[in-house]
Amino acid sequence: MINAQMTSAPSPADRSRTVRDFARSELFDRTFREGMELVEETAAYLDGEGRRDSKMLSRSAALAYAAESMKLTTRLMQIASWLLVQRAVREGDMTPEAACEPRYRLNERKIDAEPSHAELPIALVEYLVRSEKLFDRALHLDRRMYLGDAQETPPNPVLSQLGMLEAA
Repeated sequence: MINAQMTSAPSPADRSRTVRDFARSELFDRTFREGMELVEETAAYLDGEGRRDSKMLSRSAALAYAAESMKLTTRLMQIASWLLVQRAVREGDMTPEAACEPRYRLNERKIDAEPSHAELPIALVEYLVRSEKLFDRALHLDRRMYLGDAQETPPNPVLSQLGMLEAA
């Protein structure tokens, strides 16, 4: 007997349980701590050493620095907002159902192949890479919690057809 193994989005009760379990997990604690530390480190860099670094760049590199630092801060604010929503669920200030609303979820980001200028300070590039990795992890967690496996592993069309033939 062949099993069609259809995957579907989790039920609201399953999703709520998954969101609540994640918010109470050690994984969340580590991710939250890492995210907030990265926000603080990046802010300190951009206000201090980064400001000095940017003043020594050529005009085109300084424009690229400004653009990349805006992308960096935007990405970090998205991560921090998402983490704060999960913490609100953990502390009972928000229901898991409310956290499922699209306005609290992470959106896919456009992938930039490389920073926009070769002269960018290595410290800025390192913060960009770290923030991209953290964003990707948070996005993966978001998709797993709120969408389940349905978005990650589409149903096998052959097994679906065989399952329907078997049922007929």
